[in-house]
Amino acid sequence: VMFIKQISVFIENRHGRLTEFTKLLGKNDIDLIALSIADTTNFGILRAIVSDNDKALKISRDAGFTANLTEVLAVAVPDVPGLDGVLQLLSDNDIFIEYLYSFVRRVGNDAIIIFRVDQPERCAQLLKDNGIRILEQNEIA
Repeated sequence: VMFIKQISVFIENRHGRLTEFTKLLGKNDIDLIALSIADTTNFGILRAIVSDNDKALKISRDAGFTANLTEVLAVAVPDVPGLDGVLQLLSDNDIFIEYLYSFVRRVGNDAIIIFRVDQPERCAQLLKDNGIRILEQNEIA
């Protein structure tokens, strides 16, 4: 199955901490391809697709960040009001979306949406069976 890797990093909600992380990536020549940040009172969770997962994970941990890699699905969705079709398909098949975020880059005329779901293998097969394109790591990096 075509899962891609995403790095998740816990970042304290304090002035300059996000900048420290992005500078760390930059000085190590790691490209930040997609990014989502969800915050709580004391910390944020940064989720990112980067050009070198293993290196990003190592340097993040070495710099004192709590970080891990998770598998997500990168789905090409026609760049028209059409996301609801994918969402309806998952809903109709009892697949729960833990979170999703959009991606700035495009593949042809399609927008890219990153999904984290409760049943990734089943979800990937369902999407493929319904003609929805799932991207591989090399297609987005």
